[in-house]
Amino acid sequence: MTTHQDPALSVIDQAVAKAVAASEIWGESTETVRGALLRGLAEALEKNGAELVAIADRESGLGEGRLNGEVARTAFQLRGFADEFESDVPYRRVDDAAVAGAPPVGHPRLTRVKRPLGPVAMFSASNFPFAFSVLGGDTASALAAGCPVVVKAHSGHPDLSRAVYELARRVVAEQQLPEGVLTLVEGASRGAGGYLVQHPGIAAVAFTGSYQGGTALWRLANERPRPIPFFGELGSINPLIALPGALEKDSEALAKTLAGSITLGCGQFCTSPGVVVLLEHSASERFVEQLAAAIRQIKTHRMLTPSMRNGFDDAAVTVARHAQLVFQPEADGDGPAPRLFSVVAEDFIANAHLREEMFGPAALIVKANSVQQISEVLAAIGGTLTTTLWGVDEASDSNRELVRAAEAVSGRVLFAGVPTGVAVCAAQQHGGPWPSSTAPQTTSVGYAAIERFLRPVALQDAPSWWMKDALFNA
Repeated sequence: MTTHQDPALSVIDQAVAKAVAASEIWGESTETVRGALLRGLAEALEKNGAELVAIADRESGLGEGRLNGEVARTAFQLRGFADEFESDVPYRRVDDAAVAGAPPVGHPRLTRVKRPLGPVAMFSASNFPFAFSVLGGDTASALAAGCPVVVKAHSGHPDLSRAVYELARRVVAEQQLPEGVLTLVEGASRGAGGYLVQHPGIAAVAFTGSYQGGTALWRLANERPRPIPFFGELGSINPLIALPGALEKDSEALAKTLAGSITLGCGQFCTSPGVVVLLEHSASERFVEQLAAAIRQIKTHRMLTPSMRNGFDDAAVTVARHAQLVFQPEADGDGPAPRLFSVVAEDFIANAHLREEMFGPAALIVKANSVQQISEVLAAIGGTLTTTLWGVDEASDSNRELVRAAEAVSGRVLFAGVPTGVAVCAAQQHGGPWPSSTAPQTTSVGYAAIERFLRPVALQDAPSWWMKDALFNA
């Protein structure tokens, strides 16, 4: 690759070259070696947690409580992916013994195995400086799959990215592993990010960020002479449907719960509920008043970056042009004022501007006149990480219709609680139809995330010496 003018391109060339050099060694590493690295990274993160949290809080303003929880989650998932690999979950093979005779009954012996894709370019997210950054879930799952990782640091927390990487680099060196198992690219421009995606040494991309940035990189990944998988989480408005039956039971408590979810982290969660769908009913009107009252008590903190604040303000202004403002208190402190808007379902369905993500402490209330119209609202959204359904506890045709409509557009459907707070476990699905993600059949959270970076290969009548290889018996 030629480096032209941007000095970051030379850094990218060097980082990718190291990753390529480490790819075969790391891809064939044993469960002992791979598990030791993942656990060593978790331990280093925890030992230096106080220092790292202080840096993260200075750069992000997210607060020590939230950031300490994020460190715990990041260490937990590093160890979890070590357990997955050591249990042989990602490398379980499928054997079909030879069957004598002609096809379709007869066939040779076939063994289906999985192989690492190769070096992964991982684009850090702004809103989770630990869990979706240098040692976050994308890095952990790619390393567990046997893929070296080239981390593109996020400009929103450069000092933290550098500090975490230095810890990781020391762990890699102490365990006498190739330097290219994990490398870092700092200060890369948008153009340099595109250069990384199109670098011939990169075999896959993991991205969490904006729709605009993600789609631009996705196109570049597909325009390569040899296109590569692009696993992107691009944005989501996460509709929450609250039926009158649920609201009549305890609407005040539900309003407080929802207000907390809308404003959590100043609304900078990819699963923050941005659309609240209500049926025309007296319980719904009361709920709107209680939701506004609950939000009025919440003080927001500064947003992660000035560009993110500008993006939120711009999106809110766009929605305000097409919807009624229900509630917006005066801004108190460094954070933006939370706000609620309202619109009827017909306008929401017809107007794409109302379906723009407001990545911040805001939500749009959509008033529908029937369950069928709620289904039409969900269809208009088109793709979302989550949909929450409050009040479908009983079996009925209308509830079945809502669940089917939610499953059609969502990666995760909730029947209680709120969508913020994503569990790291085997059953988790964090990814949904476009535009929430580019690969809805995959997840970026939970242990199934490792599958993104593995490629199946069928071995037909393989010789015994190859089948006895340690890689097949790990």
